[in-house]
Amino acid sequence: MIRVALADDHQLVRAGFRALLDSEPDIEVVVEASGGQELLARLRETPVDVALVDIRMPDGDGLWATEQITSDPDLAAVHVVIVTTFELDEYVSRAILAGAGGFLVKDTEPADLIRAVRAVADGDALLSPSVTRRLLDRAATGLREAPDAALLDALTEREADVLRLVAEGLTNDEIGARLHVSPLTAKTHVSRIMQKLHARDRVRLVVLAYESGITTPGWR
Repeated sequence: MIRVALADDHQLVRAGFRALLDSEPDIEVVVEASGGQELLARLRETPVDVALVDIRMPDGDGLWATEQITSDPDLAAVHVVIVTTFELDEYVSRAILAGAGGFLVKDTEPADLIRAVRAVADGDALLSPSVTRRLLDRAATGLREAPDAALLDALTEREADVLRLVAEGLTNDEIGARLHVSPLTAKTHVSRIMQKLHARDRVRLVVLAYESGITTPGWR
């Protein structure tokens, strides 16, 4: 069962998300909060797998809350999905760099929201299709002045290839097809890369791919 926290200052929005998610047999909403401070307090009381967090909230906005969650070892199991009405590059870039595992706008189709929860709970990245490549490129350009190739020293040649494909935005199935291996083998490679690079999720792997110079903005 995937345990979900909802953080939004609009009760009607939370109620809609709860009704949608609780209708799924493998998802349960266990925490609701109207602000960042309340969310953090509740997360320290109730274990969750995924937190759906609005950006603009009182008493600690969603970006601040994401930074607090991802920097707290006690909350390492929590994967954050930013859900907002805003699609501004500034917000998306800050959310990625803060450690969010997903970014969705509120007009996302219900099926895509459910898919996002499942994907992020499994360690995958999930970003609105309309912003994925553009915002990853934008986020990456300001990460560091010079590439840090030393990040790749721990990776095998095959793992470096997999990291490039992760940075391209490919799923495990697509990586498997590209490299002529099974999706399970691709997932194993991704998991090992995450362990070696101490990455929380695939979004962080994309950031590390840019930091290492293994790929650059606009690369395909």
